[in-house]
Amino acid sequence: MIQILSSAWPLFLGLMLLMVGNGLQGTLLGVRGQIEGFSTFQMSVVMSAYFVGFLGGSRMAPEMIRRVGHVRVFAALGSLISAVLILYPTFADPWVWTAGRILIGFCFSGVYVTAESWLNNAATNENRGKALSLYMIVQMIGIVAAQGLLLTADPSGFILFVIPSVLVSVSFAPILLSVNPTPAFETTKPMSLRELLSISPLGCVGMFLMGGVFAAQFGMAAVYGTEAGLSLGKISTFVATFYIGAVLLQYPLGWISDRMDRRLLIMIVAAIGGAGGILGLLLGGNFTLLLVAAFVIGGTSNPLYSLLIAYTNDFLNVEDMAAASGGMVFISGVGAIAGPLIIGWVMSKVGPQGYFALIAVLLLATSAYTAYRMTQRRAIPSEDTSAFTPVMQSSTPVAVEFAREYAFDSANEDEEMTNES
Repeated sequence: MIQILSSAWPLFLGLMLLMVGNGLQGTLLGVRGQIEGFSTFQMSVVMSAYFVGFLGGSRMAPEMIRRVGHVRVFAALGSLISAVLILYPTFADPWVWTAGRILIGFCFSGVYVTAESWLNNAATNENRGKALSLYMIVQMIGIVAAQGLLLTADPSGFILFVIPSVLVSVSFAPILLSVNPTPAFETTKPMSLRELLSISPLGCVGMFLMGGVFAAQFGMAAVYGTEAGLSLGKISTFVATFYIGAVLLQYPLGWISDRMDRRLLIMIVAAIGGAGGILGLLLGGNFTLLLVAAFVIGGTSNPLYSLLIAYTNDFLNVEDMAAASGGMVFISGVGAIAGPLIIGWVMSKVGPQGYFALIAVLLLATSAYTAYRMTQRRAIPSEDTSAFTPVMQSSTPVAVEFAREYAFDSANEDEEMTNES
């Protein structure tokens, strides 16, 4: 991993700065929305809009890159991101913010597609897994660091909007000056949702539900914090705790998943996450227990996303991976769009506790459906499954396909070693 970092540090540095900028603007809008007097449901629409743009960008960016090249797409979308970040405090209107979030979600998705393409091109079969792991760690570090920046200035002013704008602008320098563009790649038509559902019902349903949970963390956590009356410092710590849990538990759970029936692990992990949601619902008034709930939810829901991808991968041929990647990200994206809207509506009816109530429902539903699917299909022996690969829920189909290829190659290598022995 050190070797990968030494050779591709400009790319990872740029990606981390992008994640800091994106993580800061998401939390900041949740706080600034209350200052501007936006209702909970209005903020849920604003937060949901990001995922509308992100979903559209993940499907359109590959074609844009094929037409004009990586560098032009990267630079153009990056410039738009910086501009929108500055416009947020200038036009404090929920509908202007909604339009801005759609645009910024689209742009970030396109930027991630481009960066992930470079990463995929720079990696080899020998270091592909480590490159993916480092990519996820860099993403998490960026989001967690962003929460600390929230405390550096008054959220009612302009400075906190200028900071992510500058970070995003600066992030392009190390990438564009140090990384050679990858060759234009061919776009792949996504697998039909009906076909994907027939291959892995659990993968599809689980991805939809996890999309809602991720949107709750990335989009609505700060909104919950303001509604619950938390201070700015506590909101920052609360949001960061979700991602700290994700980093610390992703790899242990991945190691376990390669050695047992993944469905059983998914069922157990989802149930634990649901218990974390119930803890936040019932005892969230105690800040220590609130952080425990956030840690448990983040530490279970983010690995669940990777576990569901790995489980679906067990039923795919290598030639179907690219098409399936687009379909899985699309399903997760639809769930991410719906998540903030439903949570915002529930919170407007029952108060801040509705935030944890819906998260608990989504995770427990995942656990229950997994238990049902275990009665409908036999388990694949663990020695015949593909390798677990960590993937962030903010990743595009490029990274998901990247992970699928690594998992398939690892499984083939393990099979060859077994046959030789």
